[in-house]
Amino acid sequence: MFKGAEIRRLLIFSVVVIVMAMSMKTFAQKTPNVRLGVLKYGTVNWEVDVIKHHKLDKKYGFTLDVLSLGSKNASAVALQSNAVDIILTDWLWVNRQRANDKDITLFPTSIATGGLYVPKDSPAKDVRDLANKKVGIAGGEVDKNWLLLQAYAQAQYGFDIKNKTAPSFMSPVLLNVLMLRGELDAGINFWHYGARLKAKGYRLLVTVPEILHALHIENDVPLLGWAFKKPWADQHAKSIKGFLRASLAAKQILYSSDDEWARIRHLTKAENDEVFTGLQTEYRRGLLHRFGPEELMATKDIFTVLAEQGGHNLVGNATSLDEHTFYAFDQRLLTWNPVVEDESAQ
Repeated sequence: MFKGAEIRRLLIFSVVVIVMAMSMKTFAQKTPNVRLGVLKYGTVNWEVDVIKHHKLDKKYGFTLDVLSLGSKNASAVALQSNAVDIILTDWLWVNRQRANDKDITLFPTSIATGGLYVPKDSPAKDVRDLANKKVGIAGGEVDKNWLLLQAYAQAQYGFDIKNKTAPSFMSPVLLNVLMLRGELDAGINFWHYGARLKAKGYRLLVTVPEILHALHIENDVPLLGWAFKKPWADQHAKSIKGFLRASLAAKQILYSSDDEWARIRHLTKAENDEVFTGLQTEYRRGLLHRFGPEELMATKDIFTVLAEQGGHNLVGNATSLDEHTFYAFDQRLLTWNPVVEDESAQ
């Protein structure tokens, strides 16, 4: 039999347990989940790891659930079927979906970097020297940098690089392998593969900024961003705001902290210090620090160039850049400096 004092202790313990359970239930109800779909081996996982490690999702009032996906197409299907809430993709894809009456929008996060790489000892001084040479392109015939390079070569030199070279389309891994074997004379690859070529001594024959400058586009143009359905964002305003703040905070950490890079080094799969430093540098260089009216106008100009070069296969039924392709809820997250966010501004 329990004595009076023991009964009182049991009652107090029971009340404490009940209160804690109710508190946890209330906390769970107030902390919504945000489902993020990311490529299993994509560089976006570096940012996701920073968010999780520093509990930035908790700080900004949500719980981040991450679904690893096998391809860009799988990401698109996951978003459209409501298996996830947010994916990382390019604004051209979003604009194409909007032309098909799908209310998807994008918050821009990064710009295109890199360009056209050639071996260090290549005699090529400009793109005209690649006539009859083998050029590798990752991303397919409608790769945006390849299309921009075509427009650049024509505008700058009157050179039809598509038909006067021997272009080959392949995976980014194979492209680097063939470049290193000397079986390609030049190559356009995704930024993190380009960083690996640079670490091996390969040089840029022409950079993306130089291409844009020749096309009279002086402002940074976004490449990728967080895409989500506009109705979902409207219904979960606090969640999307919290997610974008957490994403921004993670980027600022990666921009400013070498110690953080040392912590996530294993995720980069850098083969050596040179590659690791190159990945760190190119990641920071690729962050979009501003997206205002000038950048939006530049993006419209880029759309015109890409639509002319890539046609329906690239832009689908879109004939212009939809004004709602880009999403913004807070101008402070569209115009930012790469410094630690002022908590008082929240």
